[in-house]
Amino acid sequence: MAELIKLFEENPNQRLLEKVASILRKGGLIIYPTDTVYGLGCDITNTKALERIARIKGIKLAKANWSFVCADLSNLSDFVRQIDSSTFKLLKRALPGPYTFILPGNNNLPKDFKKRKTIGIRVPDNGIARALVSALGNPIVSTSIHDEDDILEYTTDPELIFEKWKSVVDVVIDGGYGDNVASTVIDVSSGIPEVLREGKGSVEIL
Repeated sequence: MAELIKLFEENPNQRLLEKVASILRKGGLIIYPTDTVYGLGCDITNTKALERIARIKGIKLAKANWSFVCADLSNLSDFVRQIDSSTFKLLKRALPGPYTFILPGNNNLPKDFKKRKTIGIRVPDNGIARALVSALGNPIVSTSIHDEDDILEYTTDPELIFEKWKSVVDVVIDGGYGDNVASTVIDVSSGIPEVLREGKGSVEIL
């Protein structure tokens, strides 16, 4: 059964962050808060964990379109081909924030993502999410957790999330109530921004 761990965004407990990072390194799955909806995540480099998420989602790993959640933009060149200055300025304006940017992937992508031409990058405006990535030392692959409820697409109460997911994941992080609006997805892989999904982030940033 999963462990429910309470973290505060203002000053997340370092010992608990390290504990969660250790679980991630061993192939664990976590549910954690972002600046939009709660996300299901794992270590980007752990194939077994990625396959677990693919099974939960009912898709093949090769077909998965998940985001890479980063602590900041400093790791961008690790995974993304060189981008022009106007694209980089847009990222600097928007992030951290409720956006997913589709960018051209490079040859350094982890083995499970090698065939990707593009990847989605997130830098959430949430101290817990970014601190987790920093503690882990590399991005967390993340996907939103959906609800079967016809009215509420996303569950916002961490205790309800824990009840539902405790037999599926290893850790649920209680970071307070989440939002129920997903990120705005903007494709900048061609150099010309294209909004693929309008969510929490305002498209007026373009």
